Amino acid sequence: MRVLVAGGAGFIGSHFVRRLLSDAYPGLAGAETVVLDKLTYAGNRANLALVADHPRFSFVQGDICDAALVAEQMRGADLVVNFAAETHVDRSIEDAGAFIRTNVVGTHTLLRSAADAETVRFVHISTDEVYGSIDSGSWTEDHPLVPTSPYAASKASSDLLALAFHRTYGLEVCVTRCSNNYGPYQYPEKVIPLFVTNLLDGLMVPLYGNGRNIRDWLHVDDHCRAIALVAEKGRPGNVYNIGGGAELSNLELTERLLAPLGRDWSAVKRVADRKGHDSRYSVDTTKITAELGFIPCVAFTDGLAATVRWYQEHRSWWEPLKRERGAHDPTTTVN
Repeated sequence: MRVLVAGGAGFIGSHFVRRLLSDAYPGLAGAETVVLDKLTYAGNRANLALVADHPRFSFVQGDICDAALVAEQMRGADLVVNFAAETHVDRSIEDAGAFIRTNVVGTHTLLRSAADAETVRFVHISTDEVYGSIDSGSWTEDHPLVPTSPYAASKASSDLLALAFHRTYGLEVCVTRCSNNYGPYQYPEKVIPLFVTNLLDGLMVPLYGNGRNIRDWLHVDDHCRAIALVAEKGRPGNVYNIGGGAELSNLELTERLLAPLGRDWSAVKRVADRKGHDSRYSVDTTKITAELGFIPCVAFTDGLAATVRWYQEHRSWWEPLKRERGAHDPTTTVN
């Protein structure tokens, strides 16, 4: 089997690749793995250092909007997993252009090439943010899409394109929509690594608005295991929600990060709320559990503690990123 992983040098994609090449996913064991990644600010070859010399691994630097390059890499592929995306909500509010190009045009380029190849199975990785905000209960996969941010709108557009390619061209597409991910190798503009690394450096951490916005947290290892199940056994044309079952307000999350790092609320800087800030996300995971047997295994308390330790022990990974990109800016966060 040959697996093409678009965006495989990013946070979630690289975790999937590392686990895939360790044969952690029985249905994909022994797969030849090709990563196609543009290496934007959030893509990092260091994320793949542990598998760089693996005999079944190869890396191609390139843009998923490059139709000729995508067609070349698609030859012989049995499975495409598309992690490639611009994902930072605040950046999308400032300028949505890159989000439309990568998330919509890039996804279309991959889909078109996969449809031309005819034998390729395609898993498109999306987000719970496409549903908008929900005050109570949880979204099922057939809930209308009401995205708030330009980022979420671009992902909703790519989801609909993927499903249309199944209906029109018969492409074996599945779409996954996950809750907020956390874990090692996450770029330090996202809330958990930003807060942890700022606190380690004695800096303030920014908390939007009243801090009562609620998110469900999913460890990256659980997420990637669910993606592998969808790749192996998901029904084409279907959407699968993936959640961690760990809902916390941003206030609660902040409190859980302050204590283990020896800081208190004096390290928290209240900042103006984000435009259009969704109040709560929550996905119903009944479908993926019933059909594919997925249940998250990483308890949030354990996963968060392990994540904090990883950043404590890997300054050599995140310090250069914060210097180069200004990710230490205490007015920048996402949740």
